[in-house]
Amino acid sequence: MKKIVLLLIILTTLGFDSFKEDAFDVGEYFKFRIHYGIVNAGYATLEVKDATINNKKVFHAVGKGYTTGMSKFFFKVEDLYESYFDKQNGNPYRYIRKINEGGYTKNQEGIFNPSENRVLVKDYKRKTEKTIILTDNVQDIVSSFYYLRNHPNIDKLKSGESITIDMFFDEEITKFKLKYVGLQDITTKFGTVSTMVFKPLVQTGRVFKEKESLTIWITDDDNKVPVRIKADLAVGSLKADLDEYKGLKNPFKVKK
Repeated sequence: MKKIVLLLIILTTLGFDSFKEDAFDVGEYFKFRIHYGIVNAGYATLEVKDATINNKKVFHAVGKGYTTGMSKFFFKVEDLYESYFDKQNGNPYRYIRKINEGGYTKNQEGIFNPSENRVLVKDYKRKTEKTIILTDNVQDIVSSFYYLRNHPNIDKLKSGESITIDMFFDEEITKFKLKYVGLQDITTKFGTVSTMVFKPLVQTGRVFKEKESLTIWITDDDNKVPVRIKADLAVGSLKADLDEYKGLKNPFKVKK
């Protein structure tokens, strides 16, 4: 059950070209039910709010993850991820990461300087500060989800083609390679939904069985909502299904 919100956000990352306000707006809210095997292990939520930074209106995205029931007694998870990013170009200004995963804790804040391609990382647990040089147009782990949803490159992708993107996380820039599989209709609690299927390539070993152990289904509409995620782990399997949504900017398309 580690990194519930992180897993959702990483797996919902696609490749896009530019930024425009199409796929989401203030008020959007997702709730995911997470199963480990047959056990209802926890929930994760993502929400978009309004905020102001340096007298400028920005998006404020908040992601939370937590275990429930018996899972909470075996492995308690309370994760919080936040991002403040520009409404026009999607550039991040600030991120917050406060997590408690079975006693493993982090309390960090990052302040971006897009004009200089730098980020100041403040670690409140270790009481340290570090400035890191970034690549162009880098996103933090939360802002990337919204930035990328806004600019689908789907029409240019063919089955088997991959996209590689840069993302700043854990004091370093990480590249994620995602392979497009194709279109698929799946049954959800909301009905039958037409989705785009992706397989992010991951490292095999302690966590994942194979490089293509992860699969994500995203609505084939203007919202680009992640409706299902599956992960074949080295031990067991993880599944996350969209359980609740509200405030979508565009209609949620369900087949009759």
